Amino acid sequence: MKHALISLAGAAFVALAAAPNASAQASAPAGGSAPQTAAAPLFNGSISLAEVLAAQRAWGDALVRISADFEQGGITRARATANRVLDTAYGYNLGPVLFKPTLTVAPQTFRTTREGALAYFVGGDKAFPSDSGFALKGWTRVDIENAAVHINGEVAMTTGNVTLTDKKGQRTTVDKTWAFKKDDAGQLRIVLHHSSLPHRAN
Repeated sequence: MKHALISLAGAAFVALAAAPNASAQASAPAGGSAPQTAAAPLFNGSISLAEVLAAQRAWGDALVRISADFEQGGITRARATANRVLDTAYGYNLGPVLFKPTLTVAPQTFRTTREGALAYFVGGDKAFPSDSGFALKGWTRVDIENAAVHINGEVAMTTGNVTLTDKKGQRTTVDKTWAFKKDDAGQLRIVLHHSSLPHRAN
């Protein structure tokens, strides 16, 4: 991914449990519980650039996989794959995801629920009648070129172009912004996904 400008804001966010010092041990009451000396499990919430790039690549691979599954196994197989992608790649377990995909229309432009995202990717939901299934359009390749990547502790943000190639070789480029956050298990999840077609001057 060329032309990526990396901003590492602040030091890594690392929780450290300090072992009790000698004065604390000396002040423990007689017959009381001894201070804990074993180190507590530590969670490092900082995100590396490699993790961000891997998460982007995984998103592109997942989009291609959904399209391929639709071609090979129909909507049932594609929907099952899309459900797995939403459960592993997006942060609906953390709260609302700020999802504004490329081809949505008012009053359903913004999709903050998992149901709205699934409808966008594979369609078939009467609650979202304008959705025909963006991930079902025969995508065979996804190329991502970041204009900038900003990493701050357990949150990372990217902006740049994503180019999608379909089975006819036609290419579509969109402007895309992502924000990723680590969950309590240390897994990077998408919490913001904004996509739009590039502006064309008259």
